[in-house]
Amino acid sequence: MLLSLRPLAALAALLLAAPAPAADLTRAVEIVEGKCFICHGAEGESSSPVFPRLAGQHASYVARQLADYQSGRRKNDTMQSMVNDLNAEDFRLLGMYFESKPTRAHPVADPELAQVGRFVYNRGNPYSGVAACADCHGAAGHGTDKLPRLGGQHAQYVETQLKKFSQRERTNDNAVMHTIASKLTELELKAVAAYVSGLQ
Repeated sequence: MLLSLRPLAALAALLLAAPAPAADLTRAVEIVEGKCFICHGAEGESSSPVFPRLAGQHASYVARQLADYQSGRRKNDTMQSMVNDLNAEDFRLLGMYFESKPTRAHPVADPELAQVGRFVYNRGNPYSGVAACADCHGAAGHGTDKLPRLGGQHAQYVETQLKKFSQRERTNDNAVMHTIASKLTELELKAVAAYVSGLQ
């Protein structure tokens, strides 16, 4: 009896050790080619600084933002119309699709300004109470499954989002961002945005 169980045990061990099958992203590709590529590019590398780069962005973060657009928690008429006919599974697959895309290095438009941003990003501003961005988003700006990847993002897009947090126009995400962004000076805001644009 013991001998007959050994092959089964070996098979079970092999199955457990085998990597999980890759997700079928056919549906995600279909959506990207039909909608997303127009603004964000097929590979998640948007050419316009108005639209965010999505390559390498955390899957769960992308899915949550899409759901927030659909529900109206995050306001944007264009995005809301794009996701109206999608569902939670579509959001999950789109997140996985964009997370799987490689990120690229991008030159910083103003290196001197970015150096100011480097200080604020890594150390904050103890004189005004601004917390270091790196404390939550990581030294390289890679974020977490709950916090967005900032490394390599368009400076203009980051600047716009920080202003929306500061003015409480964007309320779907971490409320802590409202407090932090409202304490940033115009110089610090632009500098941080410039700095993260050069991270990878």
